[in-house]
Amino acid sequence: MSRSVANTYALALLAVMITVAMVIYPEVAFQSAVRGLLLWWEVVFPALLPFFIASQVLMGLGVVHFMGVLLEPLMRPLFRVPGTGSFVMAMGLASGYPLGAILTSKLREDKLCGRLEAERLLSFTNTADPLFMFGAVAVGMFGMAQVGVPIAIGHYTSSLALGFLMRFHGRGQMETGLRSSDHSRENLLGRAFRELYSARKRDGRPLGHLLGDAVRQSMNTLLLIGGFIILFSVMIKIATAVGLIELGRLGLAGLLSLINVDPDLAPSFISGIFEITIGSDIASKADAVLAQRLLAAGAIIAWSGLSVHGQVAAIIHKTDIRIKPYIIARFIHAVLAGIATYLAAVMLPPPPGTLPVLAPLGALGVDAVTSMGSWGGRLAASSSRAVLVPAFLAVLGILWQLGRGGRLLVVRIRR
Repeated sequence: MSRSVANTYALALLAVMITVAMVIYPEVAFQSAVRGLLLWWEVVFPALLPFFIASQVLMGLGVVHFMGVLLEPLMRPLFRVPGTGSFVMAMGLASGYPLGAILTSKLREDKLCGRLEAERLLSFTNTADPLFMFGAVAVGMFGMAQVGVPIAIGHYTSSLALGFLMRFHGRGQMETGLRSSDHSRENLLGRAFRELYSARKRDGRPLGHLLGDAVRQSMNTLLLIGGFIILFSVMIKIATAVGLIELGRLGLAGLLSLINVDPDLAPSFISGIFEITIGSDIASKADAVLAQRLLAAGAIIAWSGLSVHGQVAAIIHKTDIRIKPYIIARFIHAVLAGIATYLAAVMLPPPPGTLPVLAPLGALGVDAVTSMGSWGGRLAASSSRAVLVPAFLAVLGILWQLGRGGRLLVVRIRR
């Protein structure tokens, strides 16, 4: 039997088993679907919608191309990605999964980066957002706002380290399918403005048309993300009900003991393989020392769960970007983030006598996530970040060039 035939039969069998399990456990499936829906509507939708719309509009207006020219000297030597990758990195860090994948896919479709460059960029820009780590995990699950600091430090430092490591991905291979770049000796700022104008001219859509497309595409993407969240919320509860999670826990506990990690953290790792929120919540409640619970949460957040991986696969399927390098990068990120978070937690322990700012909420972590302020408050905070991040990048690009002694403007005086 060929491998493709075996995969076809295996996937069909898995789909049948999941369907049968939902029929056997209808209440579990319904409740978990409702929790997934609430998580999407209360947190994901208001957090991501402004970023999705802003990114589409900024790309259509040529602003991303403008910033790409300014930051090319920074991104190319560090990560071997084009300057436009700075926009993807900043927006991904500020908004969280899966905006990094969406913007990387868009850059590849527009031939602003090669396939290998897109795979490098995707590996370290599709990250968790600060609101999730500080609000949902630190406050809502661990009950201590202070633990958000080591989690965020571990996550972002390991992400940048991963980006540097991934610069060696595809080394020696030639990029193809790239739009020709302008290497003229024109002053930097002038070239950036000219690239902005050229990109806007190539797009050509009136502003009203551009806004309409941005809103429509953003809503379609959010509906896709919501479907994945609900699906994996049901799948992990079904797996728990039939005993698969417990079976995986028994196998993983022995492995964790070998590397001096508390075996009681095994259920959190098993759940975190599927879904980031549930795994992080179980880690926060495990019977282990705080530093090791943070290690587990940091690794789970970096791995992001099969739910996010499924979203990424669906987003990049129209491009030639391969999912395998991304999965490998997520595993490396999980290892690096777990170690970095543990070290940060040891070096920056919570002050003695610290009282929880909010008791842990909800057995599944969904209530903890949805309790972070109002829907409108999250939308307003996300909107402000979506405006400030591009402005920050433009200023950073100019300051970077000034610091390097680069030419921003060349004034020629004719006699």
